[in-house]
Amino acid sequence: MLIKNAKILTMAGRTIENGYLIIGNGKIVEIGSMDEIPMGGFGEEIDAKGSFVLPGFIDAHCHVGMWEDGVGFEGIDGNEMTDPVTPQLRAIDAIYHADRAFVEAREGGVTTVVTGPGSANVLGGQFAAVKTYGRSVDEMVVKEPIAMKAAFGENPKRVYNSKSKMPMTRMATAAMLRETLIKAKNYKTAIDNYNRDSEKNKKPEFDFKLDSLLGVVSGDVIMKAHAHRADDILTAIRIAKEFGIRITLDHCTEGYLIKDILAEEGYPAILGPLLSDRSKIELKNADLKGPGILSKAGVRVAIMTDHPVIPVQYLCLSAAMAAKAGMDEEEALKAITINAAQITGIDNRVGSIECGKDADVVIFNTHPFDLKAKVLYTIISGKIIYKADV
Repeated sequence: MLIKNAKILTMAGRTIENGYLIIGNGKIVEIGSMDEIPMGGFGEEIDAKGSFVLPGFIDAHCHVGMWEDGVGFEGIDGNEMTDPVTPQLRAIDAIYHADRAFVEAREGGVTTVVTGPGSANVLGGQFAAVKTYGRSVDEMVVKEPIAMKAAFGENPKRVYNSKSKMPMTRMATAAMLRETLIKAKNYKTAIDNYNRDSEKNKKPEFDFKLDSLLGVVSGDVIMKAHAHRADDILTAIRIAKEFGIRITLDHCTEGYLIKDILAEEGYPAILGPLLSDRSKIELKNADLKGPGILSKAGVRVAIMTDHPVIPVQYLCLSAAMAAKAGMDEEEALKAITINAAQITGIDNRVGSIECGKDADVVIFNTHPFDLKAKVLYTIISGKIIYKADV
C-alpha cells in the first residue's frame, strides 16, 4: 500500500510536509518526501491530497471491552468485588472483542488500547494492550500482561467499607499491598533457589496469586497505580521505591500540585479522564492545565480516557483540550502516541511512524486538534479498517 501527498507527523522527531508512506506485510516499510517516491508496483494507493497522516492513537488506560457499551450488569466485568487482592485475574478473559466501543475507537483514530480491571481492589488484576480490530481478543493482543492494576485512595475504601472488611482506610490499602508484595518476593526467592539447586531447596507450593505477581517483583511488568490525590500518588511512589518495582501514575489528578517531586522521582504519568465532572472528592482539584504543567516540569505524560468514563473516541479531543489549556501541541500529540507507547512498554511496535513498526496509521483531513477534524482512514496492521463516507 502507498499513501502519498501527505503531511506526515511521524511522532519520532520528524515532520514531512509532503511525503509518502509505504506499507507491506502489516509493517511500515518506507517513509520519504514526494520528490523521492519510488515508481509503481503498489497494490493499493491512497492519495492523501495534503491530509495529515499520524500513527494510530493509543489509549494508555481504559476499560474498553470490560464494560460493554449499552449492556448493563451482564457486560460489566471489570471489578471482582469479593476479595481486595485479585492479581490473578486477566483482562483477556473478560474483554468482549465485539464491543461497539472498539468500532467507535477506530472511527476516532484509536488503534491500540491498554485495557483492564477497574479500581475496586487493592490489586485488581492484569491489563492487556490490544488493537482495536480483530476476530478475537487473542488476535488483537499486542502485549499481555502489560501491567498489574493497583488502586489507592477512595475506591478500595468505599467498596470494602460497605462490606465492613479490610481495607477501610488508606493505611490498610498500603499495608495489604506491601504484605502481598513481600509474599510475592519471598515466593520468587523460593522458586529461584529451587531452580538453582533442586536437591538442596524445596519446591514451593504453587500459589496462583503470587505467581501472577512474579513479573511485577522482577521488574518485567509495570504496576499501574490508580491514584488521584497527591498523598496517594506519594504512597504509590513510596511503595514502588521500597520494593524496586516499576510503576506508572495513573489518573494523577493532583500530580501538578507536586510537579517538582514527580519530576525528581522520574515516574511517568497517565492523566485522565480530563473531560469528566468532579464527581467525587478526589477530583476536587482536577484541572485541564495539569498535563501541561507536568509536561513542562519534565514528567513524561500520556493522556487517557478511562473509558467508559470518557468514550474512547474522544481521546484525541482530550489531548486537544489539554493543548488548549496550555500543553505544548506536539507534547499533547505525543501523549496519545509515542509517549503512551513508551510509558506502557509497547513502543517497539506502535506509537510512531517508523520503518519496521506496525502499520497502524490514521489519516485526518486537517490537524486532529481542529474541532472539525475528520478521520478519513484508519489503518491497522496494514489493513484499511475504517474509511469515512465522503
